[in-house]
Amino acid sequence: MPDDMAWTRRPANYEPPEIDTSVPHSARVYDYILGGKDNYPPDREAAERMLDGWPSLRISMRENRTFMHRAVRFLAEQGIDQFLDIGTGIPTSPNLHEIAQGVTPSARVVYMDNDPIVLAHAGARLTSTPEGRTTYIHADMNDPAAILNSPELTDALDLSRPVALSIIAVLQFVMDDQKAYDLVRQYVEALPSGSWLAISTVTVDSSPKPIGGVVAEYTKRGMPARNRTHAEVLPFFDGLELVEPGVVLVNNWRPEPGTEGKVKDSDVAMYAGVAYKP
Repeated sequence: MPDDMAWTRRPANYEPPEIDTSVPHSARVYDYILGGKDNYPPDREAAERMLDGWPSLRISMRENRTFMHRAVRFLAEQGIDQFLDIGTGIPTSPNLHEIAQGVTPSARVVYMDNDPIVLAHAGARLTSTPEGRTTYIHADMNDPAAILNSPELTDALDLSRPVALSIIAVLQFVMDDQKAYDLVRQYVEALPSGSWLAISTVTVDSSPKPIGGVVAEYTKRGMPARNRTHAEVLPFFDGLELVEPGVVLVNNWRPEPGTEGKVKDSDVAMYAGVAYKP
């Protein structure tokens, strides 16, 4: 019987990944703004400058996170028990597998990121239920073939069965639109009929001047980001069937009953959508 948690144990000759703490990193900035502790002075300084320019950035990031929770719960309730999460970020509970396995304890989740600090924490924070399985791939999302053919993925997921592909808050770091569309298409094409795609990505549509300032601050600090309009987000779902309410700001994607309208659209800088592969 395979050891599903072998990936969490380090070999005797393991060397921790080198983490450059002298410059800000998008995942650590995100972690700081969400109240995490896995960040360093340059990350905090960059985040505070962004918050000075647009205090609602914290609201937007939290809304993005809760969108992920709602989307994963929705997908698990559709019977999906396999998830591939591209661009995991620093693990923050509840993580994707906690949401999915809360619905289906036997769900299997493959996480992927290229940030060394995510790798450093993955083994301790991304542990599965006894019935399910989690694993982590340290790789570049721009190489779908390597990820889809990796033994970590093929051992954990059955690609002849439907998979939910989650690409949350990372496509803004793919600057070229056509490259971004092609990247998503390559992942989706590898998945069978009945699979799903969940995406969120940055926009300035809802509040152009202050959000544009945040995007400029990211770029100034070596983290170039591409904001996209509603029309520019739609092509990510070409060939798929968007579920209601379509591509909307993250706070408006199937909000929990009683929370509708509690967050202003002008305080949110992320579009989101969930779609089915026929």
